[in-house]
Amino acid sequence: MGRVMFVILLWLSAGTLLSVVRGEDPYLFFTFNVTYGTISPLGIPQQGILINGQFPGPNINCTSNNNLMINVFNNLDEPFLLTWHGIQQRKNCWQDGVAGTSCPIPPGTNFTYHVQVKDQIGSYFYYPSTAMHKAAGGFGGLRVNSRLLIPVPYPDPEDDYTVLIGDWYTKSHTTLRKLLDSGRSIGRAEAVLINGKTAKGDGKDEPLFTMKPGKTYKYRICNVGLKASLNFRIQSHSMKLVEMEGSHVVQNNYDSLDVHVGGCFTVLVTADKVPKDYYMVASTRFIKSVLTSKGIIRYENAKAPASPDLPKAPLGWAWSVNQFHSFRWNLSASAARPNPQGSYKYGNINITRTIKLVNSAIRTKGKLRYALNGVSHVDPETPLKLAQYFEIPDKVFKYDTIPDIAPSDVADSLSVQPNVLNITHRDFVEIIFENHEKTMQSYHLDGYSFFALAIEPGRWTPERRKDYNLLDAVSRHTIQVFPKCWAAIMLTFDNAGMWNLRSEHAENRYLGQQLYISVLSPERSLRDELNMPDIQLLCGLVKNLPKPAPYT
Repeated sequence: MGRVMFVILLWLSAGTLLSVVRGEDPYLFFTFNVTYGTISPLGIPQQGILINGQFPGPNINCTSNNNLMINVFNNLDEPFLLTWHGIQQRKNCWQDGVAGTSCPIPPGTNFTYHVQVKDQIGSYFYYPSTAMHKAAGGFGGLRVNSRLLIPVPYPDPEDDYTVLIGDWYTKSHTTLRKLLDSGRSIGRAEAVLINGKTAKGDGKDEPLFTMKPGKTYKYRICNVGLKASLNFRIQSHSMKLVEMEGSHVVQNNYDSLDVHVGGCFTVLVTADKVPKDYYMVASTRFIKSVLTSKGIIRYENAKAPASPDLPKAPLGWAWSVNQFHSFRWNLSASAARPNPQGSYKYGNINITRTIKLVNSAIRTKGKLRYALNGVSHVDPETPLKLAQYFEIPDKVFKYDTIPDIAPSDVADSLSVQPNVLNITHRDFVEIIFENHEKTMQSYHLDGYSFFALAIEPGRWTPERRKDYNLLDAVSRHTIQVFPKCWAAIMLTFDNAGMWNLRSEHAENRYLGQQLYISVLSPERSLRDELNMPDIQLLCGLVKNLPKPAPYT
């Protein structure tokens, strides 16, 4: 034990010294020990995925520009990856932790991620991107605080709390995967959890959080579930929204917030009510059989129980669309990003390319598949980025397997293959998500934040651009698309690499509703993209190939 501590101290000291010598941003070191363990979130023992013995996993607390060295030991019986949801990984898709960029960590081995939270602030989370592991846990909060020199547009809160909400299945992740592999859906969840628990309301529940009367607290609320959009609210308390997915927003008060899968909100809550217990409540939206979970917030030294009368969630998706319209980017707030004062006038930039993605659900050979523009993505044995880096892409995938604008008969055709779009470095692109289905959709793009311009009912046409918010749309990384609706985003593809655009609904993603966007630098230059790390895991066709010449 003494020798291990000595080695760790040497490692830390070397990292600290290196930071000083090179003038680098600070390094933080984490060890994640991934194991199976017995959990009982609903009072029934089941197998869960623990990180350092915890469910949910430990919070990562860091500051803008910090370098995170996360050493992940995979003690499961199958390959494993973690993805850092919303962390942009500037010029470094090697650390993204998805099948298109990384070989999974084999059982009984470890891999060290080097993640830099460059020019970012806000509330994020991490989760397993392999198989259906997320259904068993393995997720945790990731908060990025502003540097002390950067003013935040609200007073420092008394404390900072992470709230991970999500739907939950009692079936194991292996059972859910077998259902999908057999061509069936995983169906609806059995429960909703708040930080891995749900209060019974029998007077024996321990509080999730405590508050001092008169003080204001920061709550970071993220939907880490598999399928269900959730409405979140706190008994008798309003929530002041201050940040969402890395952007400070115009500060409005809300009685409840719809949090879609993959989305995160940061709110301020003031303990200005009668000192007692209060319930925070999360319930499913847009499905007939509503599932509800609750957790206790306790005023310090209070003994009165929470009222059993829970605040009700709103009805219908039109209310949720209107709430989306109320979100505005705070153009006067400082931030971690360049041009924080709203000087980035995205509405005045000429669109280089328009891509319209239509999702579809089709049965092929009796098995359910999900697709974008008629292509259902499948991960090849050789990660896409590795095939590209080793200059053998033609042996693994084809570029531009889908048209930019979905054909009218997209719901009637399907091909199963790697789905890769090639986008020119630094092009300014408009992406439309059009949902012809009766189910809710939620999309996430790795490596970027984008401007969420509009969500409207019906079909998109170029004339609908008049509905865009071209002034203060929130810069974020997930976007929901309601049934029979469309959503529009814009962004500059200035982050070279191979980036995953996926449905955040685990079933849809697993069965093909995702694609990869290749953003190649014109030159193999370190100015635009980092070299493949020396410790990168290799697999598939590149496992025994000589490494290409590095970028210079």
